[in-house]
Order: sequence, then C-alpha cells, then structure tokens
Amino acid sequence: MRQTSGIKAEEREFFQRFGLQFRVQHTLLFLSTITLIVTGVPLWCMGRPEYSWSQAVVNTFGSIETMRYIHRAGAAVLILVSIYHLFYTVFTKEGRREFIELLPRQKDVRDVTINSLYFLGLLKYRPSFGRYTYYEKFDYWAVYWGCVIMIGTGLVLWFPEVAAKYVPWFTYALGAEVHADEAILAALSLFIWHFYNVHFNPSRFPGTLVWWHGKMSREEMIHDHVLEYYKKVLAQTKSKGQKADPQSGTTM
Repeated sequence: MRQTSGIKAEEREFFQRFGLQFRVQHTLLFLSTITLIVTGVPLWCMGRPEYSWSQAVVNTFGSIETMRYIHRAGAAVLILVSIYHLFYTVFTKEGRREFIELLPRQKDVRDVTINSLYFLGLLKYRPSFGRYTYYEKFDYWAVYWGCVIMIGTGLVLWFPEVAAKYVPWFTYALGAEVHADEAILAALSLFIWHFYNVHFNPSRFPGTLVWWHGKMSREEMIHDHVLEYYKKVLAQTKSKGQKADPQSGTTM
C-alpha cells in the first residue's frame, strides 16, 4: 500500500496525466461497452432453458425489441468513438504521442519477466514503468482488436442482407458465434483483468478517479510510473531553468 495517509489531500501534488479528449473517449467507450454487455448477454441467452434468468432481464427492459434498440444504440456509440479515436490518433499531436507510447517494446518483455519473478517472491523489486505499463498496453490493444471483431460481426448481424450480398462467406450463424464468443471474452477481460488493475488492486482500492479528472498524485506517479514522473520533473525544471530534486518533486 502507498504511504499517503499522512498527507492531506489538498497538500498533495498532482500531475495531469490524461487530457480531456482522452478522458471523453474512455468514458464513452466504458458506457457503450457496459450497455452492450448488459443487453447483449441476455439476448444471447434467450431461448436456452439453462438460462431462464435472461427472460427476467428482458422483462425489466420492457420487451426484447426495446433491449435490441438499446443494444444497437450502444453499438452506434462504440462505432462513433472508435472512428473518432482513429482520427484522434492520426490527426492530433496528443493522439500520435499516446499511440507511440502504447506501442509494445522490448522493455515490456523485460518488465513482464521482472514482475513475474517479483510476484513469485524471487525478486525483491518491481520493474520501473514509464507512461504505460505492459498490462495497460495489453488493455489498449485488446480493446483495439476487440472493437474490430465486435463491430465487424455486429454489422453482419445488424444488416444481414447487405452482408449476404457483399461477404456471402461470412454467414449470419458464423457472425453470431464469433460475436458472442468475443463479447464474453471482452466482458471477462473487463471485469477481471482491467477492473482489478485499475480499481480493485490493493494499492488502488476502492478505486481511482484518474479516468474522470485525468490527474495522478506524485505518490501514485512514483509508485506506478516512476520513469514518467522523472521525465515530467525534468521537463518542468527545464521550463523554469532551475535544478530539481526528483525525490521531493520540488525545484531549488
């Protein structure tokens, strides 16, 4: 656990980690994904005796038509935010910088190895992470690939006549199976992997609001992204033309 109990919240130093565009995209992605999971899983389970609970969920929404409408509305938001993210990545300086930082590197392999040995008790130190850890990069690229599959197969299910005309080899049954399997995988990844790393990890519990305000305390930066912390302190020092003390985050 981080030792921050002796520091008042108003006295703690914070760094702006994520900009507004990044946070808006994440929020829309989160809301659309939760909507798709809540409505999609019962739709997939409908008609199967072993999943009789799905009818109760449908009844909560009023009807299966209403649930399908909400599901497709969530899908539309996911498609729009995916397109927006593509433009954000290509045409904005911030987007290009974030994309480059999220690319896998040889250091990530070393970090996985060191962290695994640390968890096994074979090493007494953790790897030093930069702007993104290897598991944060995994989150990003899993979502990236997942969106390609979910949107592609979802469009086949949404517009079966068009799909039958232009991609006849990709049948409705195949699309439904791939869509369902990827959805379950995405839900498990979100609720087990992502939620643990971001909110349920003992060092973060009961959660973090960095996704909302984009800010991270100096203590959190040093614990989770120490290399980025040093980079920020150095940049601040150069901009002020002063010498810095990285351990305290102050200038002299």
